Amino acid sequence: MKLKHRVCVVTGGGSGIGRAICNKFAEEGARISILDMDEKGGNEVMKELRDGGAEALFFKTDVTKSEQCKSAIDGTADKFGTIDVLVNNAGLQHVAPIVDFPEEKWNLLMNVMLSGAFYCTKYALPYMLSKKSGRIINMSSIHGLIGIEYKSAYVTAKHGLIGLTKVTAIETAKSGITANAICPTFVRTPLVEKQINDQAKSHGIPREEVMEKVIFGEAPMKRLVEPEEVAELALYLAGEQARNISGAALPIDETWTAR
Repeated sequence: MKLKHRVCVVTGGGSGIGRAICNKFAEEGARISILDMDEKGGNEVMKELRDGGAEALFFKTDVTKSEQCKSAIDGTADKFGTIDVLVNNAGLQHVAPIVDFPEEKWNLLMNVMLSGAFYCTKYALPYMLSKKSGRIINMSSIHGLIGIEYKSAYVTAKHGLIGLTKVTAIETAKSGITANAICPTFVRTPLVEKQINDQAKSHGIPREEVMEKVIFGEAPMKRLVEPEEVAELALYLAGEQARNISGAALPIDETWTAR
């Protein structure tokens, strides 16, 4: 029970990587607070965790709204007593060339993945600082480390999230708190499935060719990462054994960034 009684907040916890993290953390004894816009998915995960014997809450939360982030963070602390781990995982994608990229989509992606992470970090940190202990895990991407065409907003937000991670780590270095970013390559999630279809449309090529040329690219390991594999790294970073790792951007990228 590596996270026994730890209070863990996971944004975007209603599906994909977030759902896998919620399940993995609960298996290790954590009390889980799920923040998601998807009421159906969030409630399903909460029920799933409770049926498995875990303590779990769900807050329908639009992370682009600072007041909703504060309400969910404070509501979690009111119920469970504190905040030990924050996983900023909420995200979305839009694929288009810069000249055609809708400005409202740019603003939405930046607000969800960057501003949302800032808001949740801002409101969770006082609970961690008060007890000189805490873990912040930001879900970046290999596209927080490298660029790719047609994803200007996503790449920019994920790069920015690594910057936020570094600043958070430096500011909390003497407080028993760590902040790290996980940078996965393409993970088998509903978001990636939609992205494959969008890329096929943008490039004007079949889905199979997107998988071969865009998704797998030059990486010799031709497979999608499973959400549970990302959850395992998140679990490690959330535990005591990772107390000396902070400010890092850790890839799960099948050698994408090794070239």
